[in-house]
Amino acid sequence: MLEGRAKLIEKWGPTPDKVDPFPSHGEFYTIWDFFLPSFNCPHRLERVGVMGDGGKWVCGLERIAHKKKCVMYSFGINGESSFEADMMKAAPGCELYGYDFSVNSFGPEIEEDSELKLRSHFFPFALGPKDAHSPVDDPKMYTLRSLMERNGHDFIDVLKIDIEGNEYDSFETFIDSFGREPLPIGQLQIEIHVFKDQPWNDFAKVLKWWEKVEAAGLRPFYSESNLVYTNLIRGARPELIEYSFINIRGDHELVSSHPRRLH
Repeated sequence: MLEGRAKLIEKWGPTPDKVDPFPSHGEFYTIWDFFLPSFNCPHRLERVGVMGDGGKWVCGLERIAHKKKCVMYSFGINGESSFEADMMKAAPGCELYGYDFSVNSFGPEIEEDSELKLRSHFFPFALGPKDAHSPVDDPKMYTLRSLMERNGHDFIDVLKIDIEGNEYDSFETFIDSFGREPLPIGQLQIEIHVFKDQPWNDFAKVLKWWEKVEAAGLRPFYSESNLVYTNLIRGARPELIEYSFINIRGDHELVSSHPRRLH
């Protein structure tokens, strides 16, 4: 896959800075053709949550479901929590930590289920590349590592991020904070945005970010273009896409039959 990506860059660049994310002169590619999900989930693969926008592809839910204690973080709620609710129903040992400064609670899928709500914790915070949560900061911003420390967690089984273009800097900061150590996550469900007239509408920048994600041990095992967005915003480019990654480093249920990590 890496060799194929290099050849595709040479064909349409020939260097990364010359690649147009969404060409409009008859070229047969988009930015997403350079980042195909080339890794296989070694366990059961299933889509969790509502059909359509909101559901996510998950690897090895059956292995997470048997854990006595597991942790799920969700950034970007926007009034819809079917993915989180269905994950928690399948994995009764999971606790959910949700963050979104634009709403006041989880969606009705959790708020109207008393059992799920007992295992859910909502905070109106923003995920960001730095900590800014003094009394005058609005919204209050935390890095992912700071939130883990605040909650007393050293591992996240399932990490969902959908924060409208702020995913790049936020997740890069998380990677950098661990240096060469394995990232303390099992898998990542993330929506990536390449909005027109914004800084990340730049193939070379996205490529550099993606290569950092790969170097950290994350491998994409599924992708799903957000066609709901494309249909709603007629004439819009296919700027939104969902990716699911598995962490092939570390010692956890998705990469080891007998992980030393006990929760």
